[in-house]
Amino acid sequence: MDDQIKETILFVDDEESILNVVTEFFKRQGYQILSASNGAEAMEIIENEKVDCCFTDINMPVMNGLDLAENIRLHDNTMPVIVMTGYPSLENTIQTIKNGVVDFLIKPVNLKQMELCMRRVLRQRGLFIENVLLKGEVQSKERLEKLNQELLYKVDELNILNKIMSSFTTIISSADVFKRAVDIALEITQADHTMFHIINESVKQPFEVASAGTPATQVDYKNRQNRQLPRPKSNGAETAAEPSSMLDLIMEVVSDELPLLISQNNGARGLPRNLLSVMLVPLKIRDKVFGILTTGIRQGDYRFNEKDLYYLSFMAQSAAQSIENLALYENIYENLFATLYAFVSAVEARDLYTRQHSSRVTGISLIIGKHLGCTIEELDILNFAGHLHDIGKIGIRDDILLKPGRLTEAEFEKIKQHPAIGSNMLEQLGMWEKERQIIRCHHERFDGKGYPDGLKEKQIPFLARILSVADVYDAMASDRAYRKRMEERIILKVIHEGSGSQFDPAIVAAFDAVYEQGTVSHYMETGQLKDIERVHPI
Repeated sequence: MDDQIKETILFVDDEESILNVVTEFFKRQGYQILSASNGAEAMEIIENEKVDCCFTDINMPVMNGLDLAENIRLHDNTMPVIVMTGYPSLENTIQTIKNGVVDFLIKPVNLKQMELCMRRVLRQRGLFIENVLLKGEVQSKERLEKLNQELLYKVDELNILNKIMSSFTTIISSADVFKRAVDIALEITQADHTMFHIINESVKQPFEVASAGTPATQVDYKNRQNRQLPRPKSNGAETAAEPSSMLDLIMEVVSDELPLLISQNNGARGLPRNLLSVMLVPLKIRDKVFGILTTGIRQGDYRFNEKDLYYLSFMAQSAAQSIENLALYENIYENLFATLYAFVSAVEARDLYTRQHSSRVTGISLIIGKHLGCTIEELDILNFAGHLHDIGKIGIRDDILLKPGRLTEAEFEKIKQHPAIGSNMLEQLGMWEKERQIIRCHHERFDGKGYPDGLKEKQIPFLARILSVADVYDAMASDRAYRKRMEERIILKVIHEGSGSQFDPAIVAAFDAVYEQGTVSHYMETGQLKDIERVHPI
């Protein structure tokens, strides 16, 4: 490290650990370092200190990174601002890029990358200041235009990368990844058609699972109903020429495990002359090729280039990560739910009279919810919360939970803790807020006299109001340690009398409707649900 005093750098991030790491690294490189945990603190520093460059995160309290960049521009339009974010969305940031040099880094970034980026924008800052001073010269104008073009190119590139990353964040099924991949590939390149073929250790021959483009281009590649790419016929028939040549390219990419770009088809690869340009990119899962993404151009003057190949490779990587994350999530979800359901079974096993209570409550809740027009997502939430609504009873002593006689006031206060215990258990496991709230609120009353929080009317989650009716119905319709099953007419009378006080009248009306249809009795007798869609069936 030389003895020359280097520039003063300001780092702005609400994560203290990140500030500590970058401060230590850049100090070792000889830079003067300032730090702030949000945009407001950063502006106080800038107004009182000389700052040469600013690195900032976007999502921060008090003042976010985009507002900070705008304030810096107004204060000193020559100071470069480098924005760091894991999910770049630039539509709202382009207006902040009016003066100075602004760059963007996509997290995670390493420290060397940050230093190289900083040196580049500082050089550009010097050019910018020089151009301002020499703005009357033609050379100054050319330099400014070059900087603007570079920045616009960077913005366009990050917009495309952002589109790719955001495209896979909302997918809830692995099967949807392939269709999304071919659709996005068609959108970000100027291809006429795109396809995705599965090929791996289990699937030896490429098998098309998704495609996008005009029907004419799809017909050329689909090749019969099984949509596989056959080997060439022995007579060299022209109908097999294109599939066999594409098959050879696919197998080549599988073997090399590297993307392939044929920018200009000169016939050397055996491709038909009307296939002007083609790209093939492997999709790897755990470092093994799982499938091949293919794009082609058949008309027009555009030809694929290395930038297109980079975008396509980045998208294949994003698709692979999405598949891995979905597989991991689905596995964790299944294992965790199985563990939680085992807890519920353990609770119900303590009391022979309440065995399968949670399953019956769930079924009745789903029947009511379906009648009320609940979405598939809401039914799934009911399914989860219904099965686990009494999991908190695992924290209640047997002498209270199984007491055959009337509970004392102190014992009832213990019983009343089970919704909060269950909700807190799931919170410790990082489970979803909506499901936890339903479990916590299933003993709240419409008139506000319930527990544990004394919520009333619409303060109580809608799905918890459904669960409350189903819970009370099954409790009365089942044998308990302290009493036998109640008569059906008495059960219905209790529910009707509770409308507006214990229960939401709209839920009671829905219960009456499905009860009159015989749906509830059919379920109680058979355990079978009719026409109930659940995202995660138990």
